[in-house]
Amino acid sequence: MTTELYWLTLTVLMTALFWMPYVLNRVVVGGLGGTLAGAPPESGAHSSWAQRSIKAHTNAVENLAIFAPAVLIAYVLNISTPATKVAVVVYFFARLLHFMVYSAGIPAARTLAFTAGWLAQIVIIASILRWI
Repeated sequence: MTTELYWLTLTVLMTALFWMPYVLNRVVVGGLGGTLAGAPPESGAHSSWAQRSIKAHTNAVENLAIFAPAVLIAYVLNISTPATKVAVVVYFFARLLHFMVYSAGIPAARTLAFTAGWLAQIVIIASILRWI
């Protein structure tokens, strides 16, 4: 497994687990019965940090839809450079930080973390296009 595929796999796993904090919060706030009743996440049965974590999770999924194909295209084209290897690691930690600071309600850090993840995506895409 390449470095890029390894970090893509970790990123997919991390994104798949981002629902857990806000669902646990929903159990605490609304009880197990309310949680199992299946009201939509935007119903307001969450603490404010958990409502922000729902948005952070949605944002992570939206960005994974760009990151994953880019990594897979690079893999199919046999593109693996020091830049792509660093980019996938930066992306992982930028998205983890984004989720944490978005949930905590720290706007400036959220923007910086998002930008770092976006730049990592651009590095991978630029590598595919042979711009770097």
